[in-house]
Amino acid sequence: MFDVHVHAAPDVLARIGYDDQIGESYAAAGYSGFVLKAHHESTVGRASALSRSSGLEVVGGVALNRAVGGINPAAVLSALSTGGRVVWFPTADAHTQESAHLPRLGDLDERLDRSVLAVPPVLPAEDEAVKNIGLVLDLIAEHDAVLCTGHLSGAECRWLLEQALDRGIGRFLLTHPSYTVPDMAVPEIAELADRGAHVEITAYQLLHQPGMTASRLAAVARAAGPRLVLASDAGQPDSPQPPMALNQLIDTLAGQGLDPGLLRDAAGDTPRRLVLP
Repeated sequence: MFDVHVHAAPDVLARIGYDDQIGESYAAAGYSGFVLKAHHESTVGRASALSRSSGLEVVGGVALNRAVGGINPAAVLSALSTGGRVVWFPTADAHTQESAHLPRLGDLDERLDRSVLAVPPVLPAEDEAVKNIGLVLDLIAEHDAVLCTGHLSGAECRWLLEQALDRGIGRFLLTHPSYTVPDMAVPEIAELADRGAHVEITAYQLLHQPGMTASRLAAVARAAGPRLVLASDAGQPDSPQPPMALNQLIDTLAGQGLDPGLLRDAAGDTPRRLVLP
């Protein structure tokens, strides 16, 4: 088993445990490893240290929010050149996050402005930032890293996939596309999966997303087919330990009639092959 999406302390939001404590929970559950995610800093150094001390395959990356300079090629080059494997496009500072009134760093201090991040077609194609977006995509391709769509809109996810295909990026993950952001419809998810995108479903959606149901998650899983990736997105104090949360998601989807073997692959071999070189 390999969890492609988990949060740990230290963080600006409360978390259920520190890196080493989260690692111990995965080791006890028999997982081979996991991807450590943070919205406001690179996790590459933290993941490397934990991997060395625990023997687990702990992978880090960088989320392109304002704390790292936004969609910043320098932050991406630094992360990928020091062993990072995953680049998330904007999450907490995506324009969708602000529109949906979901948590942002600026919530901690009103002196921070509420500016947001986007890519085309929301961002005009002639905007100066598009050049940096292109360089970020080139760096992901050159390092054979994983491009995750973050919390961007469905139209932006589609644009990113087109750009990824043009550049030969072979590791592309739609970040929880049926979550509140980006709230993509099942037929659109199926189309992008058919074009090569992996599709993430998270235990966080099952546990915390308003209006989400097991049957709707099952429909997304069927749309994803062999490109399904199951993850916990856990680490919140009101969630189970991440391995338990992911196992709960697997059991719930199995209860909806999905093949347990396919589900185990979606939480094991599939994400592991997606992330590891």
